Amino acid sequence: MQWTWLFMGIILGCAPPCWSAEPSSPYVGQEKREIKALSEEEIQGYLSGSGMGFAKAAELNHYPGPRHVLDLAEPLQLSEEQRRQTQTIFEDMKAEAVYLGKQLLDREHHLDTLFKAGTISEGTLARLVADIATIQGRLRAVHLRAHLAQRYILTPDQLRHYDALRGYDVSSHDRTHPHRGH
Repeated sequence: MQWTWLFMGIILGCAPPCWSAEPSSPYVGQEKREIKALSEEEIQGYLSGSGMGFAKAAELNHYPGPRHVLDLAEPLQLSEEQRRQTQTIFEDMKAEAVYLGKQLLDREHHLDTLFKAGTISEGTLARLVADIATIQGRLRAVHLRAHLAQRYILTPDQLRHYDALRGYDVSSHDRTHPHRGH
């Protein structure tokens, strides 16, 4: 019996150093962030209006993004009119995305500040989280709409070529989808 107590004492005596060897949270270091819930990369993405994966449903289903189409204008052999239309789509998307991104950052910063001050209420929490979710939805819709508009500017051959240039499986094109383009 005394060996059992001795053994338990050794195990328990070793436990705290063993536990402290591993980080206590995957969030270690994030407490120093400007906005705790967002990385610097995410903040810059919202401020610049970048896609941040919001339009994957479109991009990976043969609805190209205007930024990438502009980058691939030469190999896609865009006409001047296609280039002009694509540039307009891109600029409109970016302007709206930056506007919404700033709104989202403002709400996230406010939420963070209220938690830091210990002054957040249940009602304020619900309102801010709903605002953030609404803005995120609007932001995603902005990017998806740009992909939708872009698809109708390109020919079916350009769409297939775009997917190939981006490294996507071109055999998965849905050939039954109506195309309003050229």
